[in-house]
Amino acid sequence: MALNWQAFTSPVLLRGDAKTAYRDPAVFYRNGCFYLYFTLVETEEDGTVYLYLAMTTSTDLVHFTPVRKLSERDRALNYSSPGNIIRFGGRFCLCCQTYCRENGEKYGNANCRIWLRRSDDLIHWDAPELLRVKGDAVPDAEMGRMIDPYLLEDREEPGKYWCFFKQNGVSLSHSRDLVHWEYAGHADSGENVCVEVVDGEYWLWHSPPNGIGLMKSRNLVDWERSPELITLGQAHWPWARGRLTAGVVADLRSVPEVGKALLFFHGTGPEDESVIFDQYACIGFAWSDDLLNWQYVE
Repeated sequence: MALNWQAFTSPVLLRGDAKTAYRDPAVFYRNGCFYLYFTLVETEEDGTVYLYLAMTTSTDLVHFTPVRKLSERDRALNYSSPGNIIRFGGRFCLCCQTYCRENGEKYGNANCRIWLRRSDDLIHWDAPELLRVKGDAVPDAEMGRMIDPYLLEDREEPGKYWCFFKQNGVSLSHSRDLVHWEYAGHADSGENVCVEVVDGEYWLWHSPPNGIGLMKSRNLVDWERSPELITLGQAHWPWARGRLTAGVVADLRSVPEVGKALLFFHGTGPEDESVIFDQYACIGFAWSDDLLNWQYVE
């Protein structure tokens, strides 16, 4: 079924409130269905906050199936921030993080790590596997705080995969089996990176303190930075006025029933995330014909 662009009456797909927040979207499109993964934040009656890896599906981005939790209730883990899904070895692979707040921290502590989960149907997922992106010789305790992973196949070497993750800006490691990794350095960048190969270049979207930035590279070492930030309708959206962030691009321009690149993100507002980090976050979206100029519902 083709998307009906006239059916959209709001840029918001999932709307948060005082008890629930929807953050860090990731999207996979298959056989006419959008699989939307995200961080689900729930504030319980006593004020305790738990994060979950969660998902929903939709065929039209208007109607969604009930939210399904994919991780347990455990503040020492708080699985969250799905990066993206790739196909490897005949299975689907989803990367994510733990955002450990077992001592009541507002932000994830030094125990945060990144993980891989595998599935045959995009709904039921195997147990998480630690991504040892600093190399097999580095003990778990010495890997350092790392969050926001993203996986991408090399544009010139099929079978070679890159993992981008937040540590010292954006760090990069590569692997051919998604198990054994070699660390390859880091570059200055915001968080929640998303990478697509566009016209022979790597286009990397990232999140500075506010908005979504764009960097381009041919070799993953030298980066050209766009001076402009993507903020869409933030100035007119109370629900995103505090921060617009965590953008992820799904380039579906070659898919006939979509025909656009889609940008998913989350917004917090009207206060800044420093005030309402765990509440009132909403997932929104925009679309584009060229990955540069974005349209959205006002």
